[in-house]
Amino acid sequence: MQLVVGKIGRAHGIKGDVSVEVRTDEPELRLGPGAVLLTDPASAGPLTVESGKVHSGRLLLRFAGVKDRNDAEALRGTVLIAEVDPEETPEDPEEYYDHQLIGLDVVLTDGTMVGELTEVIHLPFHDLLMVTKADGTEVLVPFVSRIVPTIDLENQRAVIDPPPGLIDPIEAEAETGAETGAETGAETGAETGAGAETGTGAEAAAGGRAEPGVEERDGGGAA
Repeated sequence: MQLVVGKIGRAHGIKGDVSVEVRTDEPELRLGPGAVLLTDPASAGPLTVESGKVHSGRLLLRFAGVKDRNDAEALRGTVLIAEVDPEETPEDPEEYYDHQLIGLDVVLTDGTMVGELTEVIHLPFHDLLMVTKADGTEVLVPFVSRIVPTIDLENQRAVIDPPPGLIDPIEAEAETGAETGAETGAETGAETGAGAETGTGAEAAAGGRAEPGVEERDGGGAA
């Protein structure tokens, strides 16, 4: 099975190093020295990793036969592909290869169908799951345990517990409207209640008569 594990970016320095956008959870294994990678376009490869290092948070690789900056720049935009045994699984039981996830049904915790998991996007801080809904629209779901509590490979489904509005923007708008209404009602109630401290409130408490020479008590209530 072929898996995309990286994409070549800009050349770095003059000796043939290139920056690589990592698209695998196991860069040490898939992009380590000695790894042989297929490419897209196919004419750019195969490429053999000669050496690698991390510089300023970026992975830099040097491939065999790529000797200078011009050679490195010619590889810019090339997608790196690894051959993986389809029966192979990660050592960590809570990690998954992309091919294990793509195609899973995505459901809410109550079983409601959301759509199909169609792509895994690897970012520096966490991964994103691309979910294609029945109407063809796509949503991005952060692949973190709080939002994706269960990956059930046996039943071929991913269970998600998304915050309001992540899957359905209308739901977020409704919640925002409810919060705004509640805040407005609370403010109006507070302002109405404040009327008890005014002269009008005192007069109302006294039966509408404020006699001369009689001091009104704050709040207009009984002592």
